[in-house]
Amino acid sequence: MKDVAKSQIIAGTKAIPALPRAATKLFEMLQNPDADMAEIEGILRFEPGLTANILKLTNSAYFGLPNKVGSIRQALVLLGRERLVELTMVTCAGALMWKSVPGYNLSPGELWRHSIAVSLAAEGLVKVLNLPEDKRVFTAALLHDIGKLVMGDWIKGDIEKIDELTAQGTSFEVAERLVLGTDHAEIGAEILKSWAFPQELVMAVRWHHQPERADEPSTMVDIVHVANVLCLMIGIGIGIEGLRYELSSSATEKLGLKPADIEQVASSTLQWVDELGNIFV
Repeated sequence: MKDVAKSQIIAGTKAIPALPRAATKLFEMLQNPDADMAEIEGILRFEPGLTANILKLTNSAYFGLPNKVGSIRQALVLLGRERLVELTMVTCAGALMWKSVPGYNLSPGELWRHSIAVSLAAEGLVKVLNLPEDKRVFTAALLHDIGKLVMGDWIKGDIEKIDELTAQGTSFEVAERLVLGTDHAEIGAEILKSWAFPQELVMAVRWHHQPERADEPSTMVDIVHVANVLCLMIGIGIGIEGLRYELSSSATEKLGLKPADIEQVASSTLQWVDELGNIFV
């Protein structure tokens, strides 16, 4: 029965709209150091809605630019192409993730706000830990829970069985897997695979609850894991899962994370999550 449910759930990933072609092209360019400004402008020239939302984000208080930015070229010059790709992903993900998610008790905007918060926390962790900058961490963190969009209806139908397991101390994602044969992390990874995302991002989504199970050590997986749990700890996007997740000791040890680091990142995340989370409301 679980195998049948799993195959049906994976089939349900096809209902998630593909990212706009402009977003996938820009993401490909992030991997290509030779892509130039004119190419990026050319991709966005015929996407007025996407461009308008990117400029909204660019002009938000979060970036603190002294003057209003009125063109993609200005945004590229001031923020750089990596940040522009991030903002494109934010715009596209917001369109998918703003809705309510049945089964997880997430009302409209809650999954989105949590996703933005985890992205901010992930960037904050990279900064306070003085890790090499990798802009893809932001995108991995932003999309870490996208599998919930598919899993929500299935969770709703079997929530009593899942609740019985979590009441006995089973973590929520393990309860998902025991009842349904899969969990939202695995389904999220399937979605990113279908979008042809790099393997490291797929793995960060797949193992964001169990970083120690990743095929090979990955700082990105560890960062997304810690950022996610940190945001749940400060009350952003809790839903039906509550606080049924714990920090992986192996992840925190590998990162060299200290309590003061967590406090600093939590403070900055709370400061900015509303600014970015509500920008398209």
